[in-house]
Amino acid sequence: MKRLLVICLLSVVGLAQERPKLVVGIVVDQMKMEYLYRFSNDFSENGFKRLMNQGYTFHNAHYNYMPTYTAPGHASVYTGTTPSVHGIVGNEWFNKATSKELYCTDDEAVTLLGNGVESEGKMSPKNLQATTITDELKLATNFTGKVIGISIKDRGAILPAGHFADWAFWYSKTGEFVSSTYYGKELPKWAIQFNAEKNYLKYIDKGWDLLKPKETYNESLTDNNPYEGKLFKKTPFFPYNLKEMYEANDAGVLRTSPYGNNLLVDFAKKTIENENLGKDNITDFLAVSFSSTDYIGHVLGPRSIELQDTYLRLDETIADFLTYLDKTVGKGNYLVFLTADHAGAENVTYLKDNKYNVSNLNSKNIEQTIKEYTEQTFGENLLLNYSNYNIFIDKTKAKQKALDIQVVKSGIKNFLLTQDYIKNVYTEEQIQQSSPTDMYLQAIARGYDPKQNGELIMLYKPGYVEYSSTGTTHGSPYSYDTHVPVLFYGWNIPKGESFVKKYITQIAPTLAQKLKLTMPNGTDCQVLEEVLIK
Repeated sequence: MKRLLVICLLSVVGLAQERPKLVVGIVVDQMKMEYLYRFSNDFSENGFKRLMNQGYTFHNAHYNYMPTYTAPGHASVYTGTTPSVHGIVGNEWFNKATSKELYCTDDEAVTLLGNGVESEGKMSPKNLQATTITDELKLATNFTGKVIGISIKDRGAILPAGHFADWAFWYSKTGEFVSSTYYGKELPKWAIQFNAEKNYLKYIDKGWDLLKPKETYNESLTDNNPYEGKLFKKTPFFPYNLKEMYEANDAGVLRTSPYGNNLLVDFAKKTIENENLGKDNITDFLAVSFSSTDYIGHVLGPRSIELQDTYLRLDETIADFLTYLDKTVGKGNYLVFLTADHAGAENVTYLKDNKYNVSNLNSKNIEQTIKEYTEQTFGENLLLNYSNYNIFIDKTKAKQKALDIQVVKSGIKNFLLTQDYIKNVYTEEQIQQSSPTDMYLQAIARGYDPKQNGELIMLYKPGYVEYSSTGTTHGSPYSYDTHVPVLFYGWNIPKGESFVKKYITQIAPTLAQKLKLTMPNGTDCQVLEEVLIK
């Protein structure tokens, strides 16, 4: 009997060594690798620095496709492939096959779970065409390992969690975490209880002031500088009265504050506790996506005190979460990776004011310019749609006027090449042939689905951004949009760092090798060897 018990115990230990009890995937929306350097002196020892100093840091990790947006980013991290394969070619896009606008997680077949706006619930991963690392974990454990995705944004929860997830939860402007009937018939009781407690109100009532003395923020520009937008029509100046903003709007104001990250970790802890994640030797997976960094970056820009304060607070939030994981799952029993879904550009006006000859671009002006060109040249407006760098030609109108579509494409391309902001324009034929010598064409090809994307794709010159004069955005294949952190920490992860160029599409196949799973079905199987050898 004793021998049998010893054999059983050894079997359990062997299984525990084979895989961690819990994998936590962290995506920080719009996080530049540079933030880990710029804000380093003001970080604690237990947040980002703990991940870097005690884990493995890839300093030179990049996205290898365009467009660098949120939905394609999350999908690419978790599928280990690019939009050309997994099909998520934007956050929302004009679909050539259907001639309709499509949101990345649209699904009319499902409905809302929870107290939110009805449209917030018509979401699922059905538009994702490849499997995720989380899907492969479900298959490998015969669906006994749990997979849950949580985020402020629906796409940040749904796409990482994959097709087979137990749950995905996202934040509604009502202040509650909601889901859809894709995952179940009703929200779990613990989630209903969490929502009933109105946990968001404690952060609203708290207001947003600086975490540290103002002189700490010398890595940022002055408060209320001309490159910041207004936060819910309020002058960008500390302190912020979130209660006043909430009363004038709704609980969605929490998204554009650092407390969106805090509330998400509050919810993550309840998820782990009530879903018993990491409690046995069957590996579970929690996908966490912090969205508030992106909301704040868009409105206030990368050089704002608000953004720096958000990262200093996120550092504390991550430190608290790691301490929680130590206590509940146990040190050495969980594996964490942290990355971003894209980085972000500098504010164009700030660059221009400092004598860099670049400009903001207005999408409506670009669209109007293309329309006018086609009208003057071909006697008809042949622009069907312009969005996400894509130009869609109205082939029906071209056919009615007996126009050669290749002549139309060539004409639009040559016209656009005369515009000061254009670096290059690629036709669908060029994109599908790609080129070993043009790295930007390669990036565009990896982000291009011939069934969904346009007949032409534009590439702006470096530094040019299609956005307002304040705040910032992202989407290009340039390093300011592609360079993101990739950190591994915890179970069987060696300490170290690498400065060799890597790609975020290597994360999922690396996890597959680490966990001894089948690789996601769309990946090219390139791995990060440094964290596989211990």
